[in-house]
Amino acid sequence: MHVGIGNFSRAHQAWYTMRADATAGWGICAFTGRRPAVAEALAPQQGLYTLIERGPVDDRLTVVDVLSDVRPGADLDSLIAAVALPQTAVVTLTVTEAGYAPVVADPAASALGRLALALGERHRRGAQPVAIVSCDNLRANGLVLRTRMLELAETLDARLADWIANEVAFVSTSADRITPATTDADRALVAQELGLVDVAPVVCEPFSDWVLCGEFPAGRPDWERAGARFVDQIEPWEERKLWLLNGGHCLLAYLGLPRGHETVAEAVADPQLSSALERFLDLAQRHLPAGDLDLATYRRELRERFANARIGYPLKQIAADGLEKLRNRVVPVIEAALAGGDEAEPALRIVEAWARWLIGDPDRARSDQSGERLRAALRGSGRGEQASGLLELLAPGLAEAATTQHQGGDLEHRIG
Repeated sequence: MHVGIGNFSRAHQAWYTMRADATAGWGICAFTGRRPAVAEALAPQQGLYTLIERGPVDDRLTVVDVLSDVRPGADLDSLIAAVALPQTAVVTLTVTEAGYAPVVADPAASALGRLALALGERHRRGAQPVAIVSCDNLRANGLVLRTRMLELAETLDARLADWIANEVAFVSTSADRITPATTDADRALVAQELGLVDVAPVVCEPFSDWVLCGEFPAGRPDWERAGARFVDQIEPWEERKLWLLNGGHCLLAYLGLPRGHETVAEAVADPQLSSALERFLDLAQRHLPAGDLDLATYRRELRERFANARIGYPLKQIAADGLEKLRNRVVPVIEAALAGGDEAEPALRIVEAWARWLIGDPDRARSDQSGERLRAALRGSGRGEQASGLLELLAPGLAEAATTQHQGGDLEHRIG
């Protein structure tokens, strides 16, 4: 079962599952996140869709047939029933970083809250243990998810919390595949190449990576056959992806948009941005944990992926919901650099550019998932006070620490 079905999960987890177990009987019952559009599009297609792997020169089209059912996330009864089924062995999630915020209102109003209610029904039915797998861009995502589930369970039933603590396995992962938005031209390509009408194809890059760490008490697909990697320690792998790929994306978005660039490929072709990206990647790499990460190969592939102009990954898509993204992708690099006495300037530039991006147009904060908190920070009088509010919201004490250690001077003044 998957919660938060969208383009990325269909290009990643669904693709891995189809390739891993073509004849083993595994299928995915999927639920959307905040919007029902994917379910509405795929239901008439019986869950079938086309995956377009878009390389620098040509495309590879594959019909993915692993979705057994696709429903709106608001269909709470069906979601609860699906989680409670004995044959449900794995629940995967892509609910974005903001989806892991503590739930303080009605549990049924959030994806994690609905999952907690569903686990309660599984507990009542006496079903076997289950594995829950976070595939979102979040440090220690399995641990964060476990913490949130236990918090929610405590508000529902103390016995449920005990059952989750003892019987539910939480798996941490690093999931990596660039997946831009689908266009009408992509739908026309499917019709032209395959002779099929597909209202919801998915475009992705040829590259993919999936690293998992944790137990699966009720079994799982043989994802290794599709190239997934299982490890004892997830931190080095998730930080490699978050800091280098996602942090690099943030740099290109917040520095590239003011320069008139629209896509990642356009931004990385800009000599000034390319140089800034290299300095940031050098900084991040110096502070990555030890491990067999093959960073030389990963960085070479990263530059090739960024330069793939046929992907057309929009910078505005990357810039959206920046508060939670920067907390997981850039702030840890700054903190590691400051703690090690290193020059954090290449990473601080990203934070400055993000703050200027929001201050320059308040409408950008309104569309952010953390919009209410951002708007409160932007109520300050003058750019300097607004900058101070944004920096304190992003990482309390960050600006003071950077200034104290002479890593870039007075951030609020520079932004203002």
